[in-house]
Amino acid sequence: MLLIKFTGRSLHEEGGDRMSMHILQAGPLTTVQDRGRFGYMEYGITSSGVMDTLAYSQLVSLLENEPGAAVLEMTLMGAELVFDEDVYAAYTGADMQAVYDRGTLMERGHVYRIQKGHRLRFGMAKSGVRAYFAIAGTIEVPSVMGSRSTNLKCGLGGFEGRRLQNGDALPIRVREFSEGEQKRLLKKTVDQTDYEREKTVRVILGPQKEMFTEEGVQTFLGSPYTVSVESDRMGIRLEGEKVLADGNTDIISDGIVFGSVQVTTAGLPIVMMADHQTTGGYAKIATVIQEDLPILAQARPGDRIRFVQAELIKLQKHSSGGFLKKLFGGR
Repeated sequence: MLLIKFTGRSLHEEGGDRMSMHILQAGPLTTVQDRGRFGYMEYGITSSGVMDTLAYSQLVSLLENEPGAAVLEMTLMGAELVFDEDVYAAYTGADMQAVYDRGTLMERGHVYRIQKGHRLRFGMAKSGVRAYFAIAGTIEVPSVMGSRSTNLKCGLGGFEGRRLQNGDALPIRVREFSEGEQKRLLKKTVDQTDYEREKTVRVILGPQKEMFTEEGVQTFLGSPYTVSVESDRMGIRLEGEKVLADGNTDIISDGIVFGSVQVTTAGLPIVMMADHQTTGGYAKIATVIQEDLPILAQARPGDRIRFVQAELIKLQKHSSGGFLKKLFGGR
């Protein structure tokens, strides 16, 4: 039997005043996310978490928050927010042309001081799909099974297990800074990008590559695919040339990971994303490498995707180097 334990702590337990981030306009899909909920796939509960792990990591580092801190993920159009207290805040990812204090531009990858009562408004995404917003501090929603991320399908985590709505008030805890720390924080930046509409994504073929003809594999690797309007947090659906199978591609359901590329009975690829199901019965022709998943997380309907086969030797060297750099603090 799986027991769900709520481990969130209120601001009163921390000895501070309870403050809130008020959601005046929620946007079409704004949720609380963190890096994900791991270790429960055997119970049918996927990891969820942020779609764009790169933009998320940049934001957490920029604000000097704890690793795994909760953020807001906004999709296609952002939210309008107001705070009970002055906050230091930033956003990364999609360019949602944010403004505060009656029109002051909030650029991506910069830290700003948003004063109590000033409205912060995010618009339509001009580039990319998903933007990530956080304060220097924490969003104090309960931790469910080790994560504050929202799992919409299961209705758990985040804020009441759902997308945010107009009128919601999220409890927050704001970090305090000395005058010198404030000045240093406000000078910090992290480079952001304008997302290209033509994208190249690296994959490792398999685990069911043999269920497709050689022509089908070459079609998958050589043809451009268009991102469908039906794409969501569960998967990026693609339109284009059919991938020819060597017979029936239905399989006995087996495990799925973030980045698995299933091919439907119609012959079209779907890249499984953060809210993917834990098992599936479509054959998987390939898996997107972890480093390129943020590219797909920012893919808009109509964007064109080309898959290329990753070079394993280069990946192994790159992965080992990155691990050692993190392990020894970049020395």
